Amino acid sequence: MTLFPTITPFIEIIIITVMINYLLSFFWNTRSMDLMLGLLAFLLMFAASSLFHLTILSRLMHLVASVAVIAVLIIFQPELRVALSKLSLKGKRYREITEFDNFLDQLANSTYKLADKRIGALISLENEDTLNEYALNAVVLNANFSSELLESIFATTTPLHDGAVIIRDLTILSAAVILPLAEDASQISKSMGTRHRAALGMSQLTDALLIVISEETGKVSIARDGIMTRGVKIDRFRGIIRSIFNPPLLKTPSKRFNIWEWIKQ
Repeated sequence: MTLFPTITPFIEIIIITVMINYLLSFFWNTRSMDLMLGLLAFLLMFAASSLFHLTILSRLMHLVASVAVIAVLIIFQPELRVALSKLSLKGKRYREITEFDNFLDQLANSTYKLADKRIGALISLENEDTLNEYALNAVVLNANFSSELLESIFATTTPLHDGAVIIRDLTILSAAVILPLAEDASQISKSMGTRHRAALGMSQLTDALLIVISEETGKVSIARDGIMTRGVKIDRFRGIIRSIFNPPLLKTPSKRFNIWEWIKQ
């Protein structure tokens, strides 16, 4: 028990350091940073007035401090709301599901927007098998996924539209990717072109899911495990992708034995 009072100050220092680091990292490079510096200056003056026994200044500081607490809560209300949301009890899993739903909505909307405009596209969603071999031989982007970026890549006026896009997690890894063509093209009809053959070929070699948009018919096709499904509607499109890429996106951790769950069963 005599050891605890000795280490208590160190524990308090660690906790305070973590709190200050979190606040500074949150407010850094924002407009609120100026207010934070002003608040820090006020606290230094408050400490100095107590240290040097400046009675009048110390009294003024006490009066201002009682009002400043309410003022800080009002001024920093938006920032505090965001900061507390990051500590939400819903946890990381909830945020991952929300991000996945966001991604899926944007992907579906962009895919069928391109289909309506009869703009051809080929999208490869990486699963367990890595697609680095193909991605590194193309134009590497490593950009956060967005519907605007995806649609811009496949615009016919851009140099990246002729080829495939590889998406890993929530990142557009590469564009203008050359994929291997299927040797057995028995599933491909005369109305299908090179994109469909490349999608089928890639699905035969890897576990990736390939999305093809036909510029001739405007139909959306999905290839997986060497099987091509044509004319996929948007609701089925969402269902297929959701059934394969469960959150967290593209990465499903192996289930470990949990003794507590076993007891409850």
